[in-house]
Amino acid sequence: MRFDLPWLLPAMLAGPALLAAYVWRLRRGRRAAVRFSGVELVREAAAGQRSWRRHVPVALLVGALMTLGVGAARPQVKAMLPVSNATVILALDVSGSMCSTDVAPNRLAAAQEAVRTFVKAQRPDTRIGLVVFSGFAQLGVAPTTDKAELLRAVDLLTTGRGTVIGAAILKSVDTVAEVNPDVRRSDPDDGTTQRTPPAAPADPVPEIVVLLTDGANTRGVTPPQAAIQAAERGIRIYPIGFGTTTPGRMSCLSSQVPGGVGEGGFAGGGGGGGGGGGRGNFLVVDEQSLRQVATITGGEYHAAADAAQLNKILADVPARFRTVQQTVDLSAGFAVLGSLLLVGAAMISLRRPF
Repeated sequence: MRFDLPWLLPAMLAGPALLAAYVWRLRRGRRAAVRFSGVELVREAAAGQRSWRRHVPVALLVGALMTLGVGAARPQVKAMLPVSNATVILALDVSGSMCSTDVAPNRLAAAQEAVRTFVKAQRPDTRIGLVVFSGFAQLGVAPTTDKAELLRAVDLLTTGRGTVIGAAILKSVDTVAEVNPDVRRSDPDDGTTQRTPPAAPADPVPEIVVLLTDGANTRGVTPPQAAIQAAERGIRIYPIGFGTTTPGRMSCLSSQVPGGVGEGGFAGGGGGGGGGGGRGNFLVVDEQSLRQVATITGGEYHAAADAAQLNKILADVPARFRTVQQTVDLSAGFAVLGSLLLVGAAMISLRRPF
């Protein structure tokens, strides 16, 4: 628990001060009490009364003052709360390396099937957006609850050359900004700007990004630098590194190649190339960069070496975007409790005979 106005906490000391004054008055009253010689008279006067009951109003009043004092300091806690406007952005790598056959029938086909299963399993009110990237990043489908539109877009994915993971992150940030007015669009970044990661991500927004890639950034802004912009806006990114460390031969299905080249007719196209923080082997996941992205944004990195693992990871995604950690102000609750204690003290005092 933290306090937004901690300098008001001393106000709660009014309760202990009242208690101290009450105890002092009781002790002073005992010393000044009249001594009765007739014990029977004292017993008759006290008959039917319990001594502890006369202290209850004061106890309630002390509790009320302390409760109201704490409430004045605006206590706050962080809690996981359900969200009604859940949105997830799927950022999918469609570079040529996704035609590697180390995951049958190839990486892209396995990813398409896993995404279809994920989309069909979501609740009707869940919005899903699709960002696709290879040599550049583009918005495939704006966040929508129309599952049919999403499934059509997934079926029509084709491969390209290059892998711009950083640009895909920035495009995902802009996509979130379109549906959440509290999130500002990304700042232009050509890969030369150096940003310092925040000490901690901003308070998370309900929208999250699930980024699936099988390789390394080949040019443009690096994934960690792009992730800093996401973290500044409270957008959590959950990267998934897909594929094995021993890629198979390249074999795209005809539907996965622009122009419809037959199976096995596309051999490469992943955009090896250096620059932009990429690694030498563009067919192997750059886990170091993806782990940095997750750490910077408050997300979590997952590795999937086959279709079964990818399906399991995506099945766990709803737990990430259907709840969000938010700061909850408890001052209203303390105010209500303090008021009830005051009312209780007043009612008991009024019921006592004078």
